[in-house]
Order: sequence, then structure tokens, then C-alpha cells
Amino acid sequence: MIKEAFEDARIINDLVVVKDGESAINYLNKRKGYESVLTPDIVLLDINLPRKNGLEVLDYIKQNVKLKQIPVIMLTTSSSDRDILESYNKHANCFITKPVDVEDFLNVITSIEHFWIHLVTLPGKR
Repeated sequence: MIKEAFEDARIINDLVVVKDGESAINYLNKRKGYESVLTPDIVLLDINLPRKNGLEVLDYIKQNVKLKQIPVIMLTTSSSDRDILESYNKHANCFITKPVDVEDFLNVITSIEHFWIHLVTLPGKR
């Protein structure tokens, strides 16, 4: 759905999607088939991932000295106060509940792109 939203919004940034939390950690560590990938500028993370959930991946990213500067956007169906609080306690940069409506979801993706790609200065991007 995110890939489709990126295409619909004509966002030209590279988007890589991995299937589960364990694969996300392998990707970020450039191991197990991901040896030649680039380190992402931003991570969009769903709480509801198999194998390792998004909160575990978030915790891993923010505890890792080589990765902790990467902004992590929690983009999930959850609107639970507990998930929101735990995400921020683990140093998520923002928490967004995915809208159900496709048009609203497209607007969220466009807003993320505008803010995090065009407005914010990311580490190493000056």
C-alpha cells in the first residue's frame, strides 16, 4: 500500500520494503542478502510486523550507535495510547496512525514526504 501511495503521489525517492522485523534488522546491518544496500535516510515502521515487531525494530535502531540518528516514523494501524507512548519512549521521531481511507492515506504519505524530505535537514544531507 505504501509503494502504491509513493507512486500515486509521484514521490521519486527510493523506497525499499522488507517483509518482517528480522529482515529490517538484517537490511539495516547490511547482512544476509542485503550487503550492498544503502543506509536509509528515513525508516517507516509498522508496529505489526512478523518475527520481530516494529517496537523491537525501533528499539534496535535507537540503541545502535550507527543507526540511531536515522529518523523513524511509526506508521501503523494502531492508535493505542500504550503503543504511542512506547514508541516515543523508544525514541520514535513521530507516530502516525494509518488512515483507513485511501485518499487520506495518500495525503499522509505526501505530508511525510514534504516534511521529512523537503523541509527537514537530515544527517549527512547538507
